[in-house]
Amino acid sequence: MLRRVAVQNGIIEGLPAADPRITSFKGIPFAAPPVGKNRWRAPQPASDWDGVLYAYKFAPISMQHIPGEDPENIYTREWNVDTSIEMDEDSLHLNVWTPAKSANEKLPVFVWYFGGALHEGNTAEMEFDGERIARRGIVVVTVNYRLNIFGFLCHPEITAENPEAPANFGHLDQQLATRWVQRNIAAFGGDPKNITIGGQSAGGVSVMAQVTSPQNAGLFQKAICDSGLIFSAYPGNFVIPDKNLSLAEQEGIEFFRFLGVSSLREARMLDAVFLRDKMMEYKAMWGTVIDEKFCCGNLNELYMANKCQQVPMMFGHTATEFQNRPIVKTVEEFKTFAKETYEEDADEFLKLCASSTGSISEMLYKATRCHMELGIRLLARAKSMSDEKTPIYYWVFNPEIPGWDNPGSFHSSDLWFFFETLAKCWRPFAGKHYDLARKMCYYWSNFIRSGNPNGRDADGTDMPLWKPFTENDPNRIWFCDHVYPDNKGPDDLMKFLIKRYISSVTSHWEY
Repeated sequence: MLRRVAVQNGIIEGLPAADPRITSFKGIPFAAPPVGKNRWRAPQPASDWDGVLYAYKFAPISMQHIPGEDPENIYTREWNVDTSIEMDEDSLHLNVWTPAKSANEKLPVFVWYFGGALHEGNTAEMEFDGERIARRGIVVVTVNYRLNIFGFLCHPEITAENPEAPANFGHLDQQLATRWVQRNIAAFGGDPKNITIGGQSAGGVSVMAQVTSPQNAGLFQKAICDSGLIFSAYPGNFVIPDKNLSLAEQEGIEFFRFLGVSSLREARMLDAVFLRDKMMEYKAMWGTVIDEKFCCGNLNELYMANKCQQVPMMFGHTATEFQNRPIVKTVEEFKTFAKETYEEDADEFLKLCASSTGSISEMLYKATRCHMELGIRLLARAKSMSDEKTPIYYWVFNPEIPGWDNPGSFHSSDLWFFFETLAKCWRPFAGKHYDLARKMCYYWSNFIRSGNPNGRDADGTDMPLWKPFTENDPNRIWFCDHVYPDNKGPDDLMKFLIKRYISSVTSHWEY
């Protein structure tokens, strides 16, 4: 087994995973510490080290609120259970799980970006253990990156200091880590020419940011976007509105004023914990910025216009996503939401979402599912109108999730299954859940290996055939209590949403 490897910066020693055929290397620095003059700066190269770096434990998580402090939060119950987890501004590290016995095996590589609204999250979360995917012949890498104010603040002084990289430092961390993988993964038995990037939620948004960045030609060969495709039937009315650099710079000026500092130099001298606490007090959202360098426009529209890396992609989502934490809780609130969102089209939208029982949960289910599905159908429509035929694969996750909280297939619940880490969860999963997780992990691993998710289950039988999704042949896989494909066209609600989107974009997108 590969327990000790040599990378560009020095020698690293790892440990056997729970399965000793897998070696895990944790806390490998891929960049210089982003502190002092490197705060709010594109990540800089890591320094060499002498001797052996013992990569035995996860590095500190990025600066964020203390995980696990809110007992009412479902993610506190799921995996943010350690309020004492180490946190530090010096957090640019990655982790590797490899099944390789030698450095010349050229195994496929999977690079994972965690989610958390670009404000929280970390690679040490229980569900992200890479061992089960690695057992399928994959080298797995999970990447830490800067979050919130540390990863996405903009300011005129920052832009003046480095106009070629004025924003999106968290995404640039992901990018540099993936470049580190490209340069070093062969030492772990991986193939630098067969890299798949993947992420969920904000990690899925990050995947879209990397896929559509003009800086990333040839950096990866495939991509997986889980619950990260955020579409609205009305462009400009997204859940997370687009933000250009000038607006982000103005927000940075206002935040500096809130901090009581008058210059970038003064802000870089502030203690990291103080800065984090002030950020939480300020209560603003920090995220991807259209800086015309790394990010050159709306991520979805760039992809639909083929202004992206042309690689096979997988897209999917849970069936109910945030339905367990709805923004509306009554039918009357739902009607108000519809009128505010759809204006003159509100009555039609409400009619199409209507429930035969008058149940708000059924109405939310229809609206949630269709808004997630909308993005996939629009991407397929855009592909059908061009000569670009790179395949996309689409899944929906909707099994029964056990537990006293009756959560439904909530946002992020599929992570336990794709990483096949159900045994780490408190929920009373049964045999059917483990069977589903095994198949889901195989589908992902097959796609990571070849760009085609199909293959055989552990018993040698073929898994249900998963065909690419196109406008004229809308194939998808349903991960429910069993796995099954369908290829149904859009229902009336989906047709309404597509029609509304098309009519909203005719001024800047020709069909």
